[in-house]
Amino acid sequence: MANTYDIAYDLEKQIRESDEYEQLKQAYQAVNEQAEAKKLFDDFRQLQLELQQKQMTGEAISEEEAKSAEQSFQNIQQHKEITALMSAEQRMSLMINDLNQIITKPLQELYGTLEEENK
Repeated sequence: MANTYDIAYDLEKQIRESDEYEQLKQAYQAVNEQAEAKKLFDDFRQLQLELQQKQMTGEAISEEEAKSAEQSFQNIQQHKEITALMSAEQRMSLMINDLNQIITKPLQELYGTLEEENK
């Protein structure tokens, strides 16, 4: 039987060779080649991170911060390179979520079985 870590490294290689990853890489490069798009995208990502950190710590997001996030989102939607990047990110995220479900299926089945036995 193959070593589980070897299989994981093979999966990493397959992800790097996937269409989803290649499209993400190209979209990211296109954004980085345009100074204005790069700055808008970087600012949006920074704002996203700050708001996520606040939510994780239970801190309330102010109305001003929510408006700022909405304005930032509207600004980035006007750049086709950024919207292409965000779309590619979504496709990549979907693939990784699907892979995660496949990988964790034995645990889900195990704990599902244990929960059924305890009822």
